[in-house]
Amino acid sequence: MATLSDFSSPSWPSPNSNSGFLSPHPPLEHPDLFNNLAPMPQPDCNAPAEDDDDFEPPHDYGFPLPSPPPPVNPNSNSHLSLLHLSFNQDYACFAAGTDNGFRIYDCDPYRELFRRDFDQGGGIRIVDMLFRCNILALVGGGPDPQYPPNKVMIWDDHKGECIGELTFRSEVRAVKLRRDRIVVVLEQKIFVYNFADLNLLHQVETVVNPKGLCAVSHASGSFVLVCPGVRKGEIRVENYMSQRTKYIMAHDSGIACFSLTQDGQLLATASTKGTLLRIFNTNDGTLLQEVRRGADRAEIYSLAFSSTAQWLAVSSDKGTVHVFSLKANIGNLGTDKLKSTETNLAVTPSNSSRSFIKGVLPKYFSSEWSVAQFRLLEGSQYIVAFGQQKNTVVVLGLDGSFYRCKFDPATGGEMTQLECHNFLKPEEP
Repeated sequence: MATLSDFSSPSWPSPNSNSGFLSPHPPLEHPDLFNNLAPMPQPDCNAPAEDDDDFEPPHDYGFPLPSPPPPVNPNSNSHLSLLHLSFNQDYACFAAGTDNGFRIYDCDPYRELFRRDFDQGGGIRIVDMLFRCNILALVGGGPDPQYPPNKVMIWDDHKGECIGELTFRSEVRAVKLRRDRIVVVLEQKIFVYNFADLNLLHQVETVVNPKGLCAVSHASGSFVLVCPGVRKGEIRVENYMSQRTKYIMAHDSGIACFSLTQDGQLLATASTKGTLLRIFNTNDGTLLQEVRRGADRAEIYSLAFSSTAQWLAVSSDKGTVHVFSLKANIGNLGTDKLKSTETNLAVTPSNSSRSFIKGVLPKYFSSEWSVAQFRLLEGSQYIVAFGQQKNTVVVLGLDGSFYRCKFDPATGGEMTQLECHNFLKPEEP
């Protein structure tokens, strides 16, 4: 079910507005999001399939939309539990869903920008930002959810109310916002909607996907959607601009995590084994590079490209954030660069005493390893992104920890910690 409430005339806050938490920054290419939409060519996908058990066709049942939450209590930090953490599309901000609301933070400089705390219940399990504007996608969760877990609420914080909702017959696993599209991920299906009117444009079948794995590109003139395929270890790439679908057998074991560059040309993947990371060209599925996180199995929590696609960062349950140097040139993916990189990944110098037996050693010894590392508590869950300043990395933990660190591309090794905060607790003056 899709329900709209005055969706055709959203209020975008001015830089001096006090009612919304952010103004568009950097400036949106189309500040009036809903009146400057380019149609997406997608034949034969304007209606749900007849055998679709998860989608409910649009219908207005007349239910009132949830009322705005009460004013924020700045001291409401006791017994707060985190349900969700995510960066916005350019890694400049991050959102935290808690068991009584949600909060928005700036990464550099670190500061809390805005929060909504609910008096009664208020658990928010998913918060997805739309760059730095006032539009958010919310899904309820936790022991006392604010919204049903099978609903996506489109929240306009400038108005302080929900302006639309999407309802499904199963739990929503993830939501991805673009300026023109809303992507909703269920356990075995993904729906793509037009942002302007919430019309269904496309749906994709996937293997069982309890983590809600999905990634979309955000650069102008590009719409690439990546999700698990229907087989173990398979990635499906939907290029909506060229109307092409590509399947990539990325790993022998299941897919644990993946990430796209802003324009969708490069894809980084990790398997449930968590030892090797692979970088693919999404246009033709060619393997461009393979790097090694470690020898032991690990659960990969997040992957992130730098804005120039020069670096790749990864976080895992081993308590170490790794940064890898990428050889793939996003601006020149020529055929000479699309050869298998297995023979080019040796980091042992040619004059090394081991080089003459490199061909008979296990692949482990010729793997490409990370350039820089940052140590954290092992077993905790962290997500990672590249900071706004050059060669900086931002790390967020489900324990409320915020780290910003810097690496030296020339010397590598241990990163330097620049700052550390607990964003769930008020800081002393």
